[in-house]
Amino acid sequence: MGLRRHSALLALLAWPCSAPAEPVAHPDCRAAPARTETLAGLGPRGELRFASGGRAVLDSLRWPEDDESARERLSARAGQRILVTPRGLPDRWGRERVGAEALDDAADLAGDLVAAGLAAVDPGEADALCRPALRLVEEAARRRRLSLWREASPDAQDGPALRQLAGRFAVIEGIVRHVGERGTRTYLDFVPRGGDGLTVTVTKRTWRTMAAHGLTADSLHGTRVRVRGVIEIGRGPVIAAATPDAIEVLHGQDDSGMRR
Repeated sequence: MGLRRHSALLALLAWPCSAPAEPVAHPDCRAAPARTETLAGLGPRGELRFASGGRAVLDSLRWPEDDESARERLSARAGQRILVTPRGLPDRWGRERVGAEALDDAADLAGDLVAAGLAAVDPGEADALCRPALRLVEEAARRRRLSLWREASPDAQDGPALRQLAGRFAVIEGIVRHVGERGTRTYLDFVPRGGDGLTVTVTKRTWRTMAAHGLTADSLHGTRVRVRGVIEIGRGPVIAAATPDAIEVLHGQDDSGMRR
């Protein structure tokens, strides 16, 4: 991808921190008034520490396990003035979840990390992904094999390779082969019965929300999707879809995964 295309994607993310481009209904995505802070440094797992004493984490971002490059990139902005927009409620450690724009160069901090392939997109503790456009930036970084995406992720049918990622966050693609709706959970299987591959579990509440947006057993069966979450091992590799945004339908792809 050329520099012009890369810049265009980041421009898409240069939304004003003071207000979202359009109303967002989900409570976790409601923006509080923006304010200016000075970035003093970083705490554990990408925690932003401000000169005022405040602490925050970047919204819609999954901080990487191997974070040396991401820390270096963000730490270089220490001392800069940042326009901060809190979203939703603070997390369990009292940290705000924020959109953050460096006033010196109008850089979107989360978008910059995702574009460089240094972080993945994820709602974190929120029940909704407030910045879905970041997924386009992540896909561009993935296609360029940048940093986190240097090695291709295993296919959803590759059980042995998926088990190597046990306990780690991953972004996996595959075709939904079977959808099993049960009383408390729905199961999305990516291999035939008895096969060795990924299963995604969806809680009843999340499944209802997905259905309200048109994602049903009929619509997902035979469809290529991208799933993000932590891989656990049960009878096989499992990802528990914490929110509807954990499952992304990949339009315009055939069963081989190639763009049409």
